[in-house]
Amino acid sequence: MVEKSIFERIIDREISASIVHEDELCIAFHDLDPQAPLHVLICPKKRINMISEALAEDLDVMGHLLLVAPVIAAAEGYADAFRLTINNGSGAGQTVFHLHIHLMAGRLFSWPPG
Repeated sequence: MVEKSIFERIIDREISASIVHEDELCIAFHDLDPQAPLHVLICPKKRINMISEALAEDLDVMGHLLLVAPVIAAAEGYADAFRLTINNGSGAGQTVFHLHIHLMAGRLFSWPPG
């Protein structure tokens, strides 16, 4: 059996988190190591290790994550400017292998990132 990711443990309430949104498809909570004044992680409840492993059957949940992001940004006071980031694989900076979107706002972001 595959060990639960830290995000699955948050979903199952085995680990506490500062949850800002939850519905039947996803959960969103404040990052413990924020890189901006607002830094929320939006995770599907279904474990998908990384975006390159998402399947056609995951289309609804993937779209849902993107639609939830601006709702959270607006609720947190950042409707006009925010950044969404998805890292795919350790070479891209992914450290938790449970797909998640970083929602960040509240500071200027440079381009290109990283």
